[in-house]
Amino acid sequence: MKKLINKPEDFARETVEGIVLAHPESLKMLNGSYHCLVRADRKKTGKVAIATGGGSGHLPVFLGYVGYGLADGVTIGNVFASPSAEAMHEVDKAIHAGAGVLHLYGRYGGDIMNFGMAKDLDEMEGIEVTEVLVSDDVASASKGKEDKRRGVAGLVFAYKIAGAAAEKMVSLAEVTRIAQKTVDRTRTMGVALTPCIVPEAGKATFSIGEDEMEVGMGIHGEPGIQRTKLKCVDEVVEDILLRIIEDLPYSAGDEVAILVNGLGGTPKEELYLAYRKAHEILQEKGIAIHRKYIGEYATSLEMAGMSVSLLKLDDELKELIDAPCYSPFFEQSR
Repeated sequence: MKKLINKPEDFARETVEGIVLAHPESLKMLNGSYHCLVRADRKKTGKVAIATGGGSGHLPVFLGYVGYGLADGVTIGNVFASPSAEAMHEVDKAIHAGAGVLHLYGRYGGDIMNFGMAKDLDEMEGIEVTEVLVSDDVASASKGKEDKRRGVAGLVFAYKIAGAAAEKMVSLAEVTRIAQKTVDRTRTMGVALTPCIVPEAGKATFSIGEDEMEVGMGIHGEPGIQRTKLKCVDEVVEDILLRIIEDLPYSAGDEVAILVNGLGGTPKEELYLAYRKAHEILQEKGIAIHRKYIGEYATSLEMAGMSVSLLKLDDELKELIDAPCYSPFFEQSR
């Protein structure tokens, strides 16, 4: 294992400490705990607060989406491990501004359990909490079982749109509705070329041949739907994008936001090759691209591979996705 780290057991803590030292104007720890981060700016009384969280190893998910027009607080676990319910509760208390808290996170068992317990603790203290689980990964469950799917890079769209709604000072019920609408209209599929190495484990999360790739693999190394010989990027994009388009489905005349996401070990040049083919396919199908995002938005340490996400837009979602936002990892002026 070759990594630029200190002690493997200190990896998550030291990462967060470095981020907070680099961006003190944007992020702060609660009570010196690297598990609990919130916005460093002043709370806006009466604004719905958005809390998220999950394991380390996916930067910029999750803490990269804490900021203006995005989430208000995040709970961070160790690599690929859920944070505790107690830490989640501390974040919720810190960000609550009188209008309730939305728990917005990916559908994973440990996070569901701990956010559920945190919700119970919140409600005992009079904090109203709602929940939206991102479940955009079409490879993780069949059509008709969307509520069983994992949350992957589509989280970014949910943060962006729910965060913009909250900044408009609408109610908790309204922010929750908009977040759920975004999730319902988002689809993602990815492909992995290499495994990653969890620092404390010191070995690859799975094995794959030098001439192989896995279609639909999860961001923790969960099995995909097909392992094949490595294909050229145009074939890969056509395969996963057509599955996405058919799943919602998307059709001629639709407007979408597209996210071409690197998993941590893929050069940006290759992501633009993928976008080139995705643009071609969408244009042929009469699907208009309203916004595009190309880069690393939800990673898996140093895993090589990429994913494509589509969000089907309407006038309401277009206004919200176009709104400005800022975090040290994600900035949009208009």
